[in-house]
Amino acid sequence: MKHNTKLTIIGSAIACGAALSTTVHGGGIELYEIATPDVGLASAGYAARAQDASTLFKNPAGMSLLPGSQFQGGAQLTYGNVEFSHDSSTSSFLGNDNGGNAIGALPAAGLFFSQQLSERFAVGFGAFSYFGLVEKFDDNWVGRYYIQKSALLGMSLMPAMSFKATDWLSIGAGLNAMYGYMDTEVAIRTLAPGDGQLKVKDETWGFGANAGVLIEPRQGTRIGLTYLSPVKLDFKDTPTFSNLGPLGGAIFANPPQLNLGLTVPQSVMLSGYHELNPKWALMANIGWQNWSQFGKVDVGVDSSNPSSLTKNLNYDDTWHGAIGAQFRASEKWQISGGFAYDSSAVSDANRTLSLPMGQAYRIGLGAQWQLSKKVNLGAAYEFMWCGDMPVVQDSAYRGRVSGGFNDSWFSFFTLNLNWIF
Repeated sequence: MKHNTKLTIIGSAIACGAALSTTVHGGGIELYEIATPDVGLASAGYAARAQDASTLFKNPAGMSLLPGSQFQGGAQLTYGNVEFSHDSSTSSFLGNDNGGNAIGALPAAGLFFSQQLSERFAVGFGAFSYFGLVEKFDDNWVGRYYIQKSALLGMSLMPAMSFKATDWLSIGAGLNAMYGYMDTEVAIRTLAPGDGQLKVKDETWGFGANAGVLIEPRQGTRIGLTYLSPVKLDFKDTPTFSNLGPLGGAIFANPPQLNLGLTVPQSVMLSGYHELNPKWALMANIGWQNWSQFGKVDVGVDSSNPSSLTKNLNYDDTWHGAIGAQFRASEKWQISGGFAYDSSAVSDANRTLSLPMGQAYRIGLGAQWQLSKKVNLGAAYEFMWCGDMPVVQDSAYRGRVSGGFNDSWFSFFTLNLNWIF
């Protein structure tokens, strides 16, 4: 995987007539928040709840528990507060502009459908985004020679099926057809008035799969295990340059094609769901994501006569844990809440301005209203705290940028509808 992608969270897509966009930042940039009721649980019970059609992604085996035909649609608004603050060791020629808020408000949506074919078989289809990010800094900010703006989006179309092998065991699998889009702009230091600029842009398709097992040893108790395979997005582009002046224009007259491919990480999630009584249900997760295979590279110019426009970056695998509960307040109302933690996909020493990921703490709260026998409406809010993420990048040509993304946080607001027909 390679390429200058950016900071915290987001995907946007059009699939089957549905405009989709997602956004999140956890240990890495794979998302739990895909406009489903899981936002109100901070993802607890992800692979074991199997209470709506979005289970076709979280654990396709869970579709065997859904009667008839079911549709779930969700809309989500994310607001990210991710601002850089430089310190006194930052090179003086870079100025004092910290770049503003790189994220701001981002819309998102997800659509899911499941169909019971028989007592043992069910199929489904989803259109959503669980991977990506977008960021935009002020044009003249101190880190402009490392990143100005970027989008990295992965938008998935997923057909899936489920088979109930026994009364207590279900298995399922799905195909992950992901449309990938990347677009990056980086400033270049030149001898001409003002900065030059480097741009790379491409789109591609990648394919993977997910598979799951759901065990229900007794009614109201479920254990789910799901595996999401890696997806390779083979981005490549010949960069374009502007405003380089006569000398810079000669140096970059025939730029090479850049191979900017990356691997959307594989992941494993183990979840449990248990109904204590008719009013209370408890749930938990433990998960792993393979960020060490992410393979991203940074794009930029490190000298007046560069031999390379890319730089390999180092990432770490991440771990996830979550706990949550649902409370049946009345026949029509159900309240949910949860807490989750994800470790960081990058150490402080390896963090970059282009992708300052860090550990994340999530707290979610949601409510669902049974409008009728067939229609359920839900609303959820989740707060994600990423805290301080220090960054130091140093280049004789691009300058030294030192400081951090301090007190970083995200808010997720979700509305969804589940319709049985």
